[in-house]
Amino acid sequence: MKDKLTQLKEMTVVVADTGDIDSIRQYQPEDATTNPSLIFAAAQMEQYSHLVDEAVNFGTQSKSSGQELLDTILDRLAINFGKEILKIVPGRISTEVDARLSFDKENTIQRARKLIEMYGQAGIERNRILIKIASTWEGIKAAEILEQEGINCNLTLLFGFSQAVACAEAKVFLISPFVGRILDWYKKNEGKEFPAEKDPGVLSVTNIYRYYKKFDYQTIIMGASFRNTGEIEQLAGCDRLTIGPNFLDELSKDHTPLSQKLYSDMSQNDEIDQLHLDEKTFRFMLNEDPMATEKLAEGIRNFSNDLIKLENFIKERIADQK
Repeated sequence: MKDKLTQLKEMTVVVADTGDIDSIRQYQPEDATTNPSLIFAAAQMEQYSHLVDEAVNFGTQSKSSGQELLDTILDRLAINFGKEILKIVPGRISTEVDARLSFDKENTIQRARKLIEMYGQAGIERNRILIKIASTWEGIKAAEILEQEGINCNLTLLFGFSQAVACAEAKVFLISPFVGRILDWYKKNEGKEFPAEKDPGVLSVTNIYRYYKKFDYQTIIMGASFRNTGEIEQLAGCDRLTIGPNFLDELSKDHTPLSQKLYSDMSQNDEIDQLHLDEKTFRFMLNEDPMATEKLAEGIRNFSNDLIKLENFIKERIADQK
């Protein structure tokens, strides 16, 4: 019997959720995703010290200073990791726009264009890049414009159905609904455990999947943020799943059968109304979902905090060079 990771790859595009290049090389995913937390963790590993040093040198040789210098170094660092990862994966790398721009449509667009330009200067075509943007109204509207320019986007920190609908309407390339963080919220607020088949995060992604397939949206659904392999197994058949190295390892050592749970035609007979959201309706629907509201805010705060940690780490490296 094939291991479960091999079986999963036959049903779903498997993506590695890590900045650890060695882990990506080990599990051979199609794509990879990074975020500020993952980059911060990887940047502190000795084997990637040269990527940090190169980014610092690149920034200090530019004529920028202050926050602009830090932004330049952080973008270069993300691209350095992205370049290395793209030597391994045949598909795409997701690189995140500064989470502190999550409510700033225009500067999100400018930062995304800058990342694509910097990747281009490094010899990486834009068809191998996904720009990660938080699924706020401003982020979704920024992505809508970027998609029209041929810059594909991955809308992250997606917890609520309204976010998924707005992303589909904006024709974004891919969404990353967060499974495990939804489970975290319900476990905390309801004070109980959930079996995998009734996991609120699994049910959320399944609901989005059925809706997208019913109305033939082309936006790719990539389940993310898992807490156990049971969640992953319940979403076998989803367009894509981005999985951390620990669960990739666990799946690779399990040789029991894996059954497909999601099929593209599973919702054809569903009685579902199609939604078209303007800004007011989007904000009200999101506000009516306390889990999505809280987890979106928390996610932006956490990514922003990790960016600050990464900036402080970079400041120390700059000081060390002087």
